[in-house]
Amino acid sequence: MSGLTTLWQKIEKQLKHPLVDVEEPNLMRDIFPYSEIPKTIFDGTIVDVKPAKEIWITDTTFRDGQQARTPYTLEQVSTLFDLISRLSGPNGVIRQSEFFIYSESDREILEEVRNKGYKFPEVTSWIRANPADFELVKNVGIKETGLLTSISDYHIFMKFKKTRRQVLNSFMGVVQSAADAGMEAIRCHFEDITRADFWGTVVPFAEELMNFSAKTGLKIKIRLCDTMGYGLPYPGVALPRSIRKIVFYLQRELGIPSELLEWHGHNDFHKVHINSVTAWLSGISAVNGTILGFGERTGNSPIEALAIEYASLTGNSNGMDLTAITDIAYYLSEIGTNIPYNYPFVGERFNVTMAGIHADGVIKNEEIYNIFNTDKILNRPLGVHLTNRSGIAGVGFWVNQELKKRNLPTVDKRNPKVAKIYEWIEEQYNNGRVTSISPEEMKRQFEIHFSDVIK
Repeated sequence: MSGLTTLWQKIEKQLKHPLVDVEEPNLMRDIFPYSEIPKTIFDGTIVDVKPAKEIWITDTTFRDGQQARTPYTLEQVSTLFDLISRLSGPNGVIRQSEFFIYSESDREILEEVRNKGYKFPEVTSWIRANPADFELVKNVGIKETGLLTSISDYHIFMKFKKTRRQVLNSFMGVVQSAADAGMEAIRCHFEDITRADFWGTVVPFAEELMNFSAKTGLKIKIRLCDTMGYGLPYPGVALPRSIRKIVFYLQRELGIPSELLEWHGHNDFHKVHINSVTAWLSGISAVNGTILGFGERTGNSPIEALAIEYASLTGNSNGMDLTAITDIAYYLSEIGTNIPYNYPFVGERFNVTMAGIHADGVIKNEEIYNIFNTDKILNRPLGVHLTNRSGIAGVGFWVNQELKKRNLPTVDKRNPKVAKIYEWIEEQYNNGRVTSISPEEMKRQFEIHFSDVIK
C-alpha cells in the first residue's frame, strides 16, 4: 500500500458523516465523572424501535469467557463445544463461536473444534486490528475473524496515544488487508461504544466500513461492544448510553441491515441481560454471550439466559436442545467451576423451594411455584430443600419425589413415616443445627422409614 491512494482513502472523501478529528479527547465528564456514579441523562427524544426479522446468538465462551478464569484445557473446550452445538440445534440459534489463535495451544484447540465438522456454531477467530495479528488469520485459513477496533476517546487517546484519524487509518489498513486476502467476512468490534463520540467517531467509522464493503464485496459486520456495561435500555436516554438510539441512528443514517449488527454486553451494572434483549428488540440480529456469563470482570450475556429468552421472544425453541443447559452446568461443576446455588436455570437450587408454605403449594400443583416445566424443558425436576422452615409439607414433597424416581406410589404428607422424618429434622434444629439437611441425609432417613416399601 506504500505510496498508493487506497480505496478506503478515496471513500473517505465521499462520506456523508466525515470523521470529526479533535486535538483533545472527549471524555464526556458530565456523564462519566469517574469520581461519581455515571449519570443517566435523558434528552427527551424517543426513537422508534423495529425488531429484527430474525435473531440469533453468537458465542465468545472461548475468547472473552476465558479472560477472567483459568483457561479451559483442550479436552474441556472440546466437550463444552459439543454441548454448545447441541444447545444450538440444527437451525443454528447459536450461529458462531470465536476463538483465540495466538499460541500453539490456541491453534490446537481451533483445529480440534473445526475438525468436528459442526455446521453450528461456525468457528471464527478474534484478533487485534494490526498487520501481525492478521498474518495469524491467514496462516490458520479461517473464513471470518473479529477485529478489535476500539472506538472511544478513552482508548484512542489514553491507550493508543494517537488521534482519531490515525487510529481509524490503522484499522482500515487491516480491513483492506482482509479484502486483499479474500476473506469472506470480518467483524469490527467497536470497543467501548457506550462511551464513544457517536456522531464524531462511531457513525463516520461505520460509514467508511459500509462504503468499503459496498465497493469491495467484503462482508463487514459491526459488533457494538458495551465494554464497561454503561449501556441503558430506557426510552429517552441520551447517547452514547442509549442502546435504542445507537441502533436506530446507525440504521437510519447508514442503512446497516440487522444481520450485520451484533451486540456484546458486560454486566458491570447488572444490566447485561436486559441490555441484550433491548438490542434484539431495537433491530440487532445477533447477541453475543458466554456459557453462564463468564467473562471479563462481571461477565457477559449468559448464553443459557439468551436461549430461554429467544424461545420466549420467538414463541418456539427452533430446534434448540435446552436440556444441554443442564448438562453444561453439570460438566462445569465436575471440572471445579463454582456455580452459585441460586443462579437461574442452572444453580443447584434454582427451582428448589425451602419455605414450608411454598412446599405445601407445590405438593398440590407444582405450577404454583415453578417457572415452567423444568423437568421437561431442562431435565431438572422441581425440588424442595429441607430446613426447619420447610414444614411437614416439604418433607412430604421430598419423599414423594423420591418415590416417583423409584416408580412407587406416592403418600399423603400426613403419612406416619413422613411424620417420623419430619420429627427427626425438627430434633436436628432443636439441638442447635444451622445447616440445611443434605440430600444424602434425606436418602438415609427415607431408606430407614420406607424400608418395607423399597425392598
